[in-house]
Amino acid sequence: MSDSIKHECGIAFIRLLKPLSYYQEKYGTSLYGLNKLYLLMEKQHNRGQDGAGIATIKLDVKPGNRYISRYRSMERNAVQDIFTYVMKKFAAVEKEDPTLLQDAQWLKDNVSFTGEVLLGHLRYGTHGKNSIEACHPFLRQNNWMSRNLVVAGNFNMTNVDELLQQLYDLGQHPKEQADTVTVLEKIGHFLDNENQMLFDKFKEQGYDNVEISQKIADNLDVLKILRRSAKTWDGGYTMSGIFGHGDAFVMRDPAGIRPAFYYQDDEVLVAASERPAIQTAFNVKIGQVKEIKPGHALIIKKDGTITEEMFREPLEKKACSFERIYFSRGSDASIYQERKELGKLLTPTILNHVDHDLEKTVFTYIPNTAEVSFYGLMEGLHAYNRHRQKEALLNNDNLTEEELDRILNLAPRVEKLAIKDAKLRTFITQDADRGDMVSHVYDTTYGLIRRDVDTLVAIDDSIVRGTTLKQSILRIFDRLGPVKIIIVSSAPQIRYPDCYGIDMSRMGEFVAFEAAITMLRERGMGHVVEEVYEKCKAQVDLPKEEVVNHVKEIYAPFTDEEISNKIAEIITPKEIGAKVEVIYQTLDNLHEACPDHRGDWYFSGDYPTPGGNKVVNRAFMNWVEGKNARAYM
Repeated sequence: MSDSIKHECGIAFIRLLKPLSYYQEKYGTSLYGLNKLYLLMEKQHNRGQDGAGIATIKLDVKPGNRYISRYRSMERNAVQDIFTYVMKKFAAVEKEDPTLLQDAQWLKDNVSFTGEVLLGHLRYGTHGKNSIEACHPFLRQNNWMSRNLVVAGNFNMTNVDELLQQLYDLGQHPKEQADTVTVLEKIGHFLDNENQMLFDKFKEQGYDNVEISQKIADNLDVLKILRRSAKTWDGGYTMSGIFGHGDAFVMRDPAGIRPAFYYQDDEVLVAASERPAIQTAFNVKIGQVKEIKPGHALIIKKDGTITEEMFREPLEKKACSFERIYFSRGSDASIYQERKELGKLLTPTILNHVDHDLEKTVFTYIPNTAEVSFYGLMEGLHAYNRHRQKEALLNNDNLTEEELDRILNLAPRVEKLAIKDAKLRTFITQDADRGDMVSHVYDTTYGLIRRDVDTLVAIDDSIVRGTTLKQSILRIFDRLGPVKIIIVSSAPQIRYPDCYGIDMSRMGEFVAFEAAITMLRERGMGHVVEEVYEKCKAQVDLPKEEVVNHVKEIYAPFTDEEISNKIAEIITPKEIGAKVEVIYQTLDNLHEACPDHRGDWYFSGDYPTPGGNKVVNRAFMNWVEGKNARAYM
C-alpha cells in the first residue's frame, strides 16, 4: 500500500492442557508455552508497531504466592524487548544452577511468567496518545483470585458514550473515556456480580470462605458473564480474557468483522488473529485450524474443558475484506489466492485502457503488498496473450519464419520499476525541503521504458489518500518518460470511514471523497453538501438503530468512472508530462475474489452494525464543521 494506514491489532492465546513437567519431558523445556507465544507474536508482528504485551497466569498457586505476571513494551521491537526481559529471568536461574531449568515445579514456584495460561497482544493504535497504559493486556486486580481479570483484544466499539453511561448507571466511575476501559469494566462488573452471587449461595449452604473460593472457581459461569457484558456492544472485536483462577475465553463479534482462529489437541489450545501464525508455530495443517464462529466464544475452564458457545445471536457475516486485500499476511493459503484473483479480475479493464497493446505497455507494482495481486494480473495477461497467439496462428496459413518468431515472442512486458527506500528518513523541518525529501521515499529502475512510446501500468493494493502517489511515485515514474501512467487499485474506491479498528476515521482523508466534493462544486451542486449535513444533523439524537447513512448521497450523482477520472486529476502533479489514469476494482469483483469476507463498508457504506451509520454521519459533520477529530471515541 502506497498510503500507510494503521490497522487491526493482533492477539495470541495459549492454554497448556498438561502440567509443565509434561512439556519438560517431551520437548526438553518447561518454557514450551513461552516459546510458542513468542512465535505466535512474531508471526503476527505486522499487526502491531506501536507496542506489545504479554500476561501469564499460574494455576493452583498456594496463597501468598504471585500467580499473575504481565509485561508491556513500546520499544521499536516490542516483542523482542518483552521476551528479552522475560528470558533474563531464566538466564539468571541457569547461571545460578543449570539443573533448576529442568525442574518444572521449581520454576513455577519461583520464577514469574511460568504459567499455564498465556496471552499476548500486538498493538496498532488507531487514535489517541501512544503510551504504555494503552498497551494490552489490561489488568483488573482484586484480592479474590476469581475476581482478577486480564483482557486483550483487537477491537473498536462505535458506542462508547452509551457504554460509559451504562457504567455510570451501575455506579462506576471509569478513569478514561475509551472503549478498552469500558470493555474491561463491563466484563469486570459482571464478573464481580457472578462472584458475589456464588458467594452468597455457598455461604447459605454452610461453606466457609476458603471452601467458597474453590467452589466459585469451579462454578463460575463464563458464558453468562460474556452474554451480559456484550449485550449492548456495537463494534468489531476479537477479544481474549483470563480470570485469575484460570478460566479463560476468546470471543468474536456477531458479524465476524475481526478475524479469529484456533487449534486444539490434547496438549494445547491456541488462538490467534491469523491462521498461518498457528500453522507455523505448531506445525499443523490448514484444515486443523478452525475459525471461531461469529457471536461465539471459546470458553476454557480451569479444569481444561473447552467449548465453543454462542454469547450473542450472529448477524449476517461481514468479515473485513481489507484483511484479505492488505492487512493479514499473504502467507495464508486462501488470502494468497484471493489477492491473486483480485489482480486477475482487473485484466479486461486494464487491457481496454491500453488498447490491448502489450508491445507498448510495461507492467509493474507498488511494493510490497501489491506483489501478489500483480502475479494474478500477470496470469490474466498471459492468458490473454496465449489466446492472441493462438488466434494469430490459426488464422494465418502462410506464416513466414520471421512472422512465426514474432508471434511466439509476444509477451507482456513485466518489470520491477518501483523500489521503496524504507530507510530514508526526513530530518529537515522546513516544509518545502521536507516535501522534496518525501518525494524520494521511492526510487525507480531506469532504462526499461521507451521514452514517449510506452505506457506504464502500476498496480497498488489500495489508494486511500493518494498523497504518496502525488508526492513521490508519479513524479519518479514520470522521469522514465512514459506517454501514460495508469495506477491500478486492486481494491475499490475507499469512500467511508472505518470504525472497527482501521485508522480511517476522517472523511477528508479519502481522495474519493475529495473527488466527489470537487465535482459537486464544479457542477453547481454544492447544495447537496448542505442538504446531507442537515439530514445527518437531524439524526444526531436518534437511536443508532434508526440512523441512515446519508453520506451515500455525496457520491450518488456520479459514476465510479467519473470519480476515478477526478481522482486522477487530483493526484497528478502539475509538472509531470505523462497523462495519468486511475483504475479501481469493482465491488462485484471484490466479492467474487473474496466470497467469504463480504465486509465492504469502507467501499459501499453498508455498515454491518447500527453504530456504523452513526459514525459515518458524524464523520461527515466533523468535516463540514472543520473538526479534525475522529467520529467515535
